[in-house]
Amino acid sequence: MKFSDRVVQWQRSHGRHTLPWQNTRDPYRVWLSEIMLQQTQVATVLGYYERFLARFPDVRALAAAGIDEVFALWSGLGYYSRARNLHRCAQAVVAEHGGEFPRSSEGLAQLPGIGRSTAAAIAAFCFGERVAILDGNVKRVLTRVLAFDGDLAVPANERRLWGEATRLLPQQGIEAYTQGLMDLGATLCLARSPHCLLCPVRADCLAMREGQPQRYPVKSRKLKRGRREHWWLWLQQRDELWLTQRPDTGVWAGLWSLPEFESSEAFDAHTRGWPGEAEALPGFTHVLTHLDWTLHPVRWRLPDRVPAARMQTITGSLPAGRWFGLDEALAAGLPAPLRKLIGRG
Repeated sequence: MKFSDRVVQWQRSHGRHTLPWQNTRDPYRVWLSEIMLQQTQVATVLGYYERFLARFPDVRALAAAGIDEVFALWSGLGYYSRARNLHRCAQAVVAEHGGEFPRSSEGLAQLPGIGRSTAAAIAAFCFGERVAILDGNVKRVLTRVLAFDGDLAVPANERRLWGEATRLLPQQGIEAYTQGLMDLGATLCLARSPHCLLCPVRADCLAMREGQPQRYPVKSRKLKRGRREHWWLWLQQRDELWLTQRPDTGVWAGLWSLPEFESSEAFDAHTRGWPGEAEALPGFTHVLTHLDWTLHPVRWRLPDRVPAARMQTITGSLPAGRWFGLDEALAAGLPAPLRKLIGRG
């Protein structure tokens, strides 16, 4: 039996069939799930996916929404550029394609935020196109089956693996095959503890034959973790707080957040002479994929009455922003640690 036949047979009998984005050929729902699942676990995505669909049931509803509302529903899912690209893509589908997704992987890959593998997954699941995918899970499965030792940090080697992925495609059953590769990578062919004895393609797997499946995939370029430390100003008057919108690039791009200071000395110098009183809240370290970010929130409560000119001086010294009611802030696009902080009150 061929490798692809084993994958199809296993997926149909043992693969996943009950996820909410399965058993549909609606490209909107498949696209949404593919974007949410990028570098994010299924268990995390489930709740977000359901809430997102409840608010934006189709691509036109998403395109018509404001970006702040999209960010608010995305808050906590991470990699916020995905949310911005999701919104841009929906607008492009409506404006350029009459609200209908292109029906080929080539056409889908022209849309904002849709890469080659995502485009192929949508085309395979929704339109039955015979085309290869190569997300992280599938790279792991295929490099192990083939004992593919080319360094995937080298573009030429990645192109070679795309060629191998295409060569292995079945003539029929592309949907089950594509889902089967995803399922194998997610449930059996794990990065650190692969369940080789349960794997339906162990007879084909050269890495298992070598006895070192964890050696694959090979990728020499390692992500260097950084460290960062800031003091957060939670400026509050009555039940309102001052939020500033972050730049369109970088960590938490486009989200509303608190003004930041490089050090406690910079914080003290900036706020010296302000009316009201400060309360240092417990600091914490927020762990991102590439960064450990230590944050020290300080809540500064202004008096209920501050002269307008004085208030203008205070807010004018901060990055551009505006006052939010607490409930309004919690409904906006906030970074997850800030939402948690405000929610605790």
